[in-house]
Amino acid sequence: MTRIVLAYSGSAATAHAVERLVASRPGDEVVTLTLDLGQGKELEAVRDRALAMGAVRAHVLDANDVFVREYLLRALKAGALADGDRSLVPLLTRPLIAQKLVEVAAIEHATEVAHACPDADDRIAVAVHALAPQLAVVAVPRDATAAAPSGRTMSAPAEAALVEISFERGAPAALNGIAMPLLDLLGSLAIIAGAHRVDAARVLNDAHADLQQAIVPGKGEDLPRRYREIVERGRWFDPGREALDAQAARLQDKVSGAVRLRLIDGRCEIIDRKQAKAGRRLSIVSPGADAASRGPHNV
Repeated sequence: MTRIVLAYSGSAATAHAVERLVASRPGDEVVTLTLDLGQGKELEAVRDRALAMGAVRAHVLDANDVFVREYLLRALKAGALADGDRSLVPLLTRPLIAQKLVEVAAIEHATEVAHACPDADDRIAVAVHALAPQLAVVAVPRDATAAAPSGRTMSAPAEAALVEISFERGAPAALNGIAMPLLDLLGSLAIIAGAHRVDAARVLNDAHADLQQAIVPGKGEDLPRRYREIVERGRWFDPGREALDAQAARLQDKVSGAVRLRLIDGRCEIIDRKQAKAGRRLSIVSPGADAASRGPHNV
């Protein structure tokens, strides 16, 4: 008997992967792994569906904090959270999925892991082999008939939204003057930006890049491109990425300040910025302190 751990999000493609593995490998055991990256309670139904399709166990892990802290924030500080209008967040989930597949495989004493990414996308396999060369990686072909769920296109507000993002040593610390944990800040920003058809990753990346260029002009200009290459090739666990992290971290010591942006109809425009004075932090308020007057507003 072989035990295999499958990355399972609950999508049609990954549901097909569960069914295909169970049907094509009688006698073997399929264990699913689902990462909670903000979906919350709906994952209870995802777990139940995996078991109903024949999985012997279905793991659901809360990966929000580790993803934001160890992946998203590192890429932001390197200027590689977005590439123009394209968000790199989906690609950043690949090494995290690989990391958790390896961890669950060790717990389950599995010898194989699997995913349902397209054949051309070998980033999960590259990351798994960097962490656990002994594990076999199975790429389950996607079902071409599995259509993505369709949703209504929401109309964007006619008026622009004005947002201010404050940074402390390169890390987002406040939104519209309200200090909040990074995970909460990202959620709030995603709601505001999404309403105007702008990706939150692009907003953060643009704001951070503008502030860094103003404070340390010309420093680390090639860093975003080199970091994006590592992310796009699935080489997250290579020593080269750690070296780039160290370079990015050195640049962030002085990157403190706030950037105001205007969001409207898919566009993200930087209005102005203010830099924190040497040795001093920007004035931001704690949650609940005059929050109504400092929240998202239109211009």
